[in-house]
Amino acid sequence: MAVKIRLLRMGKIRNPQYRIVIADSRTKRDGRAIEYVGIYQPKENPSIMQVKSERVQYWLSVGAQPSEAVQRILEKTGDWQQFKGLPAPPPLLVAEPKKSRTEVYEAESKAAAGVADTKPATPKKSAKAEPKAEKVAAAPEAAAAKPEQTKAADPAEPNREAVAETAEDPAGAGADKN
Repeated sequence: MAVKIRLLRMGKIRNPQYRIVIADSRTKRDGRAIEYVGIYQPKENPSIMQVKSERVQYWLSVGAQPSEAVQRILEKTGDWQQFKGLPAPPPLLVAEPKKSRTEVYEAESKAAAGVADTKPATPKKSAKAEPKAEKVAAAPEAAAAKPEQTKAADPAEPNREAVAETAEDPAGAGADKN
């Protein structure tokens, strides 16, 4: 029986995802496989190539022939050079691990509140925005020093704290206190 190492196509239309499989050379492309030894996702940036190196080395040693596409993948991962006794290739590009949304949110909220001295997780788009961020970080310290002086965000809208201090209680909201 002639054994091949080849790609089994999966995924959707225009979004191919492949499994690297060990299969009999007489089976269909997406037919029954003897063993699954890796994955290849070309649409990701950078492409994802994961190979079970030990199993690939075993199958190459017993005479399995890789297809051209699989041989190129094995050359990039270094498994082909290991099999042939050649020097290793340069390392593959690997995507940065994604930060969890909760960590990003907590970092942003701490930066906005001025609690932490860390910068926000997302970089600023312009240099003009950075001085404003420094002013916002300094604002809670200034507010703590002078709690009497607070400014309204919109000049048309009065400051709620100032209105609450000077307002009388016409609706009798204070009547709830016994």
